[in-house]
Amino acid sequence: MIAMLKRLEEGVILKLDKEIPLVMLIEMSTEALTVSRLVRRMKNVLEIEVGEVWVEGEISNLRKQASGHQYFSLKDANAQISAVFFKGSAARSKVNLEDGKKLKIFGEVSIYEARGTMQLIVRKVEEIGQGDLQARFEQLKKALHGEGLFDQDRKKPLPPFPHRIGVVTSPTGAALQDMLNVLSRRAPWVEVFLYPCRVQGKGAEKEIVAGIKRFGSAALKGEPAVDVVIIGRGGGSLEDLWNFNEEEVARAISECPTPLVSAVGHEIDFTISDFVADERAPTPSAAAELVVPDREELLVKVEAKRLRLERHVKSVFSNYSQQLKRLHEGALSRSSERVLKEPQMRLAELEQALNTAFHSHTQRKSQAFMQAQLRLRSKHPQHFVERRAQILSVLKSSLQQSMAVRLEKHTSTLARLASLRSALGPDSAFERGFSIAYDEEGKIIRSAKQAREEKKLTTRFHDGVVESEVTPTSD
Repeated sequence: MIAMLKRLEEGVILKLDKEIPLVMLIEMSTEALTVSRLVRRMKNVLEIEVGEVWVEGEISNLRKQASGHQYFSLKDANAQISAVFFKGSAARSKVNLEDGKKLKIFGEVSIYEARGTMQLIVRKVEEIGQGDLQARFEQLKKALHGEGLFDQDRKKPLPPFPHRIGVVTSPTGAALQDMLNVLSRRAPWVEVFLYPCRVQGKGAEKEIVAGIKRFGSAALKGEPAVDVVIIGRGGGSLEDLWNFNEEEVARAISECPTPLVSAVGHEIDFTISDFVADERAPTPSAAAELVVPDREELLVKVEAKRLRLERHVKSVFSNYSQQLKRLHEGALSRSSERVLKEPQMRLAELEQALNTAFHSHTQRKSQAFMQAQLRLRSKHPQHFVERRAQILSVLKSSLQQSMAVRLEKHTSTLARLASLRSALGPDSAFERGFSIAYDEEGKIIRSAKQAREEKKLTTRFHDGVVESEVTPTSD
């Protein structure tokens, strides 16, 4: 068995008996191995036993180097393996590697001896679709973008000189120490308040949301109000950063009244919180640099302004000194009468111009006042009432004449109608001997047959009314 292992160390391709486990082969040797020899043996066993295989999984934590090599992790729900796509193979591939893509990869399983880590050396790549996490990411990103949560006009500006900064992150992570180091160096006057929470794992998004809401409502609860909030963590794979891709975190950020900076992962990492936040920083350290000014730069600017102000003040004093010197050498060196003569003449001219202007202005105002009085008198209410009274008197006289004419006309017509009624009415017929008979109901009796059927009749003559009873007679 020892001889077999030596042959493997020398790189001879030899297939081991599958029924004999590798650990048994090692235990059978009493020779102490160096780390290099052990890793070499493991590498040989993997390359012989597994060799080149097709593997299906989702790309995560992709890193493309300037050399052309591409490093990433290939994972499924239960495991992951490191993979490297060297420049030569990558250049021939038509598939563009991206985080979250689900791929079918052909490669050789081996061990990188310098680190003793197992890796898949990729030879060929076939695309079969995006991974579940990446698909969820794109779906939520599209939905929130449609709601306007990414719009630039809703983002709040960061305060230029914050005094209190709220941080939502893990208390044990390197991201917090990086931010504290930057803040203490750039702005030692700021106060930093930490809301400790988990930044990875199931349920961590609820703790992140609680931290955002706590800082956003601090003033309402009587707690110190912060000027800006930073949420973030260090780098990691897509699933490591996934808590910052949850919808409830995005909505908490959009509803936060305090300006908020998202600093999740490295510069190449993007999360939903980065798109919703008021500002996105590529790293937690960059977020600290973004929210506070640099103390040294401020001192340099203040010193520069102090020097400019000092030069300006010196220049002003110098100018005034020169003007005062010229005055002493010029006008002030002469007698007071000569100095004041010209100003007195100008004062007299100004006084005369002022008097002329005053009189002219007063005259214009007097004329305007007199014209206004005339207009007022012409529109006095008494004149209006008198004119209306005259019109009313004329109308009254006209109405009385019209009424008298109409009354006379109607009186004549009425007399003529009364005469016709007297001549043609029923009273004239009664006077000539006619009469009218009525039944008990007041209906006129128009025939003898109708009278025989009634018991009582009422007969009207010109000088009165007679009641009678009907007595039947034989025909």
